[in-house]
Amino acid sequence: MKKQILAVATIAALLLIHGLTFPTQSVAGVNVDVTIPLPGLVISAPPVMLVIPGTYVYYPPDVREDIFFYHGHWYRPYRGQWFLSANYNGPWRGIAVERVPRPVFGIPPHFRQIPPEHERMPYSTVKQNWRPWERDRHWDKHEERKDYRRDEERGRGEDRH
Repeated sequence: MKKQILAVATIAALLLIHGLTFPTQSVAGVNVDVTIPLPGLVISAPPVMLVIPGTYVYYPPDVREDIFFYHGHWYRPYRGQWFLSANYNGPWRGIAVERVPRPVFGIPPHFRQIPPEHERMPYSTVKQNWRPWERDRHWDKHEERKDYRRDEERGRGEDRH
């Protein structure tokens, strides 16, 4: 019996010494990804899109809720929070306001008051071209052309001397 107690005590001591001499590393982590269905947002077909003047942020004018397409992602403010998705119908996941791109976060409140002649585009066109349009400053050039045409139209019938 003494031999058994001595053997158990020796093994326990060796394990304790091993644990103190060679500590093991453990890694713990938590990853929570919550997708939230947002009420009131079901888009039955790929939406028609408009670019918000002065930005490279797009939105579907026929959708009542605020939803924006920027750099290949969809952003939506909802009840004081922001949500992100790869698709206009979700799934959506909440993001910190600090992660909302500045151009999206800075959309003017009157962004829907765009003149009716502003170019409407299929979502597929926007999805395919947003990158080269931004790289080539497409909309900046487009606005410059529109300004030039407006100036030309105003000049008609006026004395230019």
